[in-house]
Amino acid sequence: MLRLELHNLHPERVGEYGFDLGAALGDHAHQLQAARDALWSRKADPAEFLGWIDVPEDTETLREILRYREANDWVEELVVLGIGGSALGAQAVNAALGRGPVRLHFVDNVEPEPIAQLLRTLEPGKTLVNVISKSGSTAETMAAFLAFRKWLEDALGDAWKKHVVVTTDPAKGILRPYAKSEGLAAFDIPPAVGGRFSVTCPVGTLPSAFVGVDLENLLAGARKANHTARDALEQNLPAQTALIQYLAAAQGLNITVFMPYSTRLRFLPDWFVQLHDESLGKMLDRQGREVRSGTTAVRAIGTTDQHAQVQLFREGPHDKLITLVRLEHPSEDLEIPAVKGLEGLDYLFGKSFFHLLTAEAKATAHALAKAGQPNYTILLEKLDAYHLGWLLQHLMWQTAFLGELWNINAFDQPGVELGKEYTYALMGRKGYEKLAAELKSEGVE
Repeated sequence: MLRLELHNLHPERVGEYGFDLGAALGDHAHQLQAARDALWSRKADPAEFLGWIDVPEDTETLREILRYREANDWVEELVVLGIGGSALGAQAVNAALGRGPVRLHFVDNVEPEPIAQLLRTLEPGKTLVNVISKSGSTAETMAAFLAFRKWLEDALGDAWKKHVVVTTDPAKGILRPYAKSEGLAAFDIPPAVGGRFSVTCPVGTLPSAFVGVDLENLLAGARKANHTARDALEQNLPAQTALIQYLAAAQGLNITVFMPYSTRLRFLPDWFVQLHDESLGKMLDRQGREVRSGTTAVRAIGTTDQHAQVQLFREGPHDKLITLVRLEHPSEDLEIPAVKGLEGLDYLFGKSFFHLLTAEAKATAHALAKAGQPNYTILLEKLDAYHLGWLLQHLMWQTAFLGELWNINAFDQPGVELGKEYTYALMGRKGYEKLAAELKSEGVE
């Protein structure tokens, strides 16, 4: 079960920045229903990039991934070459649910020292390299692939091909024909799925298969989120959390903090930051009018960041909405033992670590509310594949609903493209000579 705890949003708790969600749902019912209907009606159009809605239904691709995993039981190290949405989802799932024995390594930057160290550490014969790029032209990913391909070929000769698996567009780009010509194993990124929405397709599920994640239940949880996204507003959880985000932004709360109380969910905020910021930070609305939409997502982890960021959250500017994620039940627990001579800690004796974790989350939420800082909690019954899949898909739906409420395209990223083009020009890519000359005239070379 995934449910919401909303009392710390009410004006009686947080004053001027609060609101009654029940009343707000009534006031914004027309907007939310229109958003829901628009998203469901457009999902069949590939140009709308809503393919992530249908991905959890694709059981045939799941079977292909599981067969590939079974056929490659020699793998001890899996190197994932990808950046942004091509890595963050799998990182989050692996940290939460990965059991091994295969170890995952993510190369999501081009800093040379960590890459060189990884190449020195791994044994080529036990390593599988998964290169993930929809276009095959992502500079960071392809630079890493060139290095790892040479490393494998130098060590294994023609057998290097068994040690590479490609995840890319089924028809377009550089990687698909290359994989075919070299006889490399390859999986599809559905054309209507953008990178930050790709965690339930082979971008995320292939690496997750190698660390023992229960993919059938992960996708079942995502399907549950789809079901709730079609519900009436009173049961439609993503419509509700999107409305919370929307109303908070309208009150000037332009920072949204995402704070799970779980070390196992430590990479989930990183994934959420990209999902939220890249989707919703837009200059223009759908009609081409300047709007400068979006709020800035900030990562935090409980309890760690109670000792780092909560001071600012509670006593700093009133410009934040805080989302906590809390588990209702642990998968295992530890008792805190009594120790003679430390009776000053007797309030801990006999309690469990999960009891303490829950108390800290509740205490932080209440302390924030006492300072007039609105916050709400997403409660997961437990941290397993089903509930994580539900949460991931819920957050994707929340993002889609917010895009509709702000009347912007949540599925493109025009602000990223110019930086890519400048990189190509500075690296001497053909076709970018004019841009390179422009940069040089501006003192960038």
